[in-house]
Amino acid sequence: MVSIDNFNFAGKKAFVRVDFNVPLDENFNITDDTRIRAALPTLKKILADGGSPVIGSHLGRPKGATDKFSLKHILKHVSELLGVDVQFATDCIGEEAAIKASALQPGEVLLLENLRFYAEEEGKPRGLAEDASEEEKKAAKKAVKESQKVFTKTLASYADCYVNDAFGTAHRAHASTALIADYFDTDHKMFGYLMEKEVKAVEKVMKDITRPFTAIMGGSKVSSKIEIIENLLDKVDNLIIAGGMTYTFTKAQGGKIGNSLVEDDKLDLALELIGKAKEKGVNLVLAVDAKIADSFSNDANTGFCPVNQIPEGWEGLDIGPGTEKIFAEVIEKSKTILWNGPTGVFEFENFTHGSRAVGEAIVKATASGAFSLVGGGDSVACVNKFGMADKVSYVSTGGGALLEAIEGKVLPGIAAIENKG
Repeated sequence: MVSIDNFNFAGKKAFVRVDFNVPLDENFNITDDTRIRAALPTLKKILADGGSPVIGSHLGRPKGATDKFSLKHILKHVSELLGVDVQFATDCIGEEAAIKASALQPGEVLLLENLRFYAEEEGKPRGLAEDASEEEKKAAKKAVKESQKVFTKTLASYADCYVNDAFGTAHRAHASTALIADYFDTDHKMFGYLMEKEVKAVEKVMKDITRPFTAIMGGSKVSSKIEIIENLLDKVDNLIIAGGMTYTFTKAQGGKIGNSLVEDDKLDLALELIGKAKEKGVNLVLAVDAKIADSFSNDANTGFCPVNQIPEGWEGLDIGPGTEKIFAEVIEKSKTILWNGPTGVFEFENFTHGSRAVGEAIVKATASGAFSLVGGGDSVACVNKFGMADKVSYVSTGGGALLEAIEGKVLPGIAAIENKG
């Protein structure tokens, strides 16, 4: 597999799949340009070599072409950040795109319109009636898959090489994230700098482990983290369970959790996971106390109590001081750390303390030589909110992609470059 560092883009056009799916306000102003900035090193390397990037991205989840999700809204900002007057094609596979791509000179850049304006990008039919029969659904799916081939071939025709720098979509087998790679030989397809970093960070945590290895799993539902937890039980020394999942585990063991969030249909599963951890010799670390509130509000009355003695009418919205201490002691002794999910409702200022304590422990461990990977939207929001992003080893840009990688799944966007099926 060729590395972007060793590839000379001089005189070549490169189709670069980026993740410019940035948040916009009601006036189409970018409110967070982190994802655009993350792709700049790759784009600037191509330009510095004398190449021409043809940039492809999605924005939002459109069900067809719509002004709201047009990439024209970010064109000016991309131009400013790159220091180049970026051209724009108003249709990613129209005649205009083909002409502009063909005419690109070294040092020039073309941004294509939102790839997801076409159903072919995702390979899923649109506009099916709710009462469509199975036969109609099957026919629609077959039709979009057939037209997807033409769509993919058209995108590939714009360039001499392919660069995937969109880790956030690496878990999707979409036209521009995986299928397009088949149109380029091994020496002409590669990861961008961001993808390279993401892949290395995941491999470091999942394959090149320095022990003790601790994973902190937050989030509201056990059901959404089952496969991740089960995969981690074969790898970690310590597994810390936090967030809303806490109360399902607590109730499963006979605890009283008041009005706390719980999945009553997952109580047996929680007990099963506790048993598996014991069987595999994994130290499963659960909360011992909670910060409780009498309503789901930042302004609620609050208090602290043992996690298994929460009164009726009250709910746990964060961990308590005893749990903070236990979690911190485990984290600070670790040499490999994975953090996915806050300890409580960190969006409310009065319930950020637990997540901040976990973050501080990770920062301390990192300063002592541990490798720390933070991933998943809420965890990333935590470290950014607390000003810790530059004090951990790596902050992943991929939410779903990172979680699927942790689950042990092969990511199509990565496999397409590495030629692994």
